[in-house]
Amino acid sequence: MSKFDDAYKSIGEVVKIIGLKSKKSQSLPTHTIRYWEKEFKQIKPKILNGKRRYYNKKNIELIKKVHYLLKEQGMTINGVKKILDKKDSLKLDETQNNSIKTYEVRDKLLKISNLLKKIKKIK
Repeated sequence: MSKFDDAYKSIGEVVKIIGLKSKKSQSLPTHTIRYWEKEFKQIKPKILNGKRRYYNKKNIELIKKVHYLLKEQGMTINGVKKILDKKDSLKLDETQNNSIKTYEVRDKLLKISNLLKKIKKIK
C-alpha cells in the first residue's frame, strides 16, 4: 500500500472514487456525500479551514458500502443504518455476497408466474 492510498481525500476526489454521477448536470454531486454524513453517524470526515472535508481510507470504504447498498442494491436509508449499526458490520465483499440481487428475485418471480399459469391450464 502506498502512502498515496493512505492520504486524506477531498470530497470531490471521493465522489470520483465511488463513481457518483449527477443526473442533471456534469458537476460532481458532492451534496450526496454531505447528506450521507448527516444520515450515517459513522461517516466522520476531518473538517479543516474553510469547512473543507477530508476523508481517510476508513471513511471512503464506508461511503463505498453506503453507495453500493443504496444505489446498487436499492436499500432504504433506514435499512443501511441497520446494517451499519451492527457491531460486526459486514465488509463490502461480504455484503455483496449475502445480499439479494434484483435479477435473482425477478427470475424467481417469473418462474413462479409460469408455474401458476401451468397450474391454471391443468384445472
